[in-house]
Amino acid sequence: MHLQEKTVGTQPIYDGKIIKVQKDKAELENGAVVDRELVIHPGGVCIVPVDKDGNVYLVRQFRYPFQEVLTEIPAGKLEFGEDHRDAGLRELKEETGAECENFEYLGVMYPSVAYLTEKIHMYLATGLKFDKQSLDEDEFLDVEKVPLADAVKMVVNGEIKDGKTQTALLLAAKRMGKF
Repeated sequence: MHLQEKTVGTQPIYDGKIIKVQKDKAELENGAVVDRELVIHPGGVCIVPVDKDGNVYLVRQFRYPFQEVLTEIPAGKLEFGEDHRDAGLRELKEETGAECENFEYLGVMYPSVAYLTEKIHMYLATGLKFDKQSLDEDEFLDVEKVPLADAVKMVVNGEIKDGKTQTALLLAAKRMGKF
């Protein structure tokens, strides 16, 4: 079939806590067989929490691969087979202390399509009610409240570098009629 590749072999390389790595053999439409290296990831979820005054709650945390503190929306990794809606509600509560009246699905994004199987599900949370954070014991982050319009400007100005945060903030702002 045109633009399709058929997997003809798989070799597991690494089976870690967060990711798995495998090397596949794939047959192209012209019959050639090529190698494909894959990082298998269970997926993730991210949430744009917006209060009644139009503020979004962002988190700042150290991201080891880049050796810097990044500004993001609340998010988390799924367990294999876990429901992304349930995980999103859990992550919202853990990271910000918030529960919400409305939890609207914004869609899914593929953060790196050439080699990574991760899919990140995005939600908009409104009707927020706050209590205490319940961070994991190895999780350290600060929460900051920013007007949604300012967060969008931060995306456009390159101040927010995280792809899931960029995408979800723009989708949420569009959904809320902010542009």
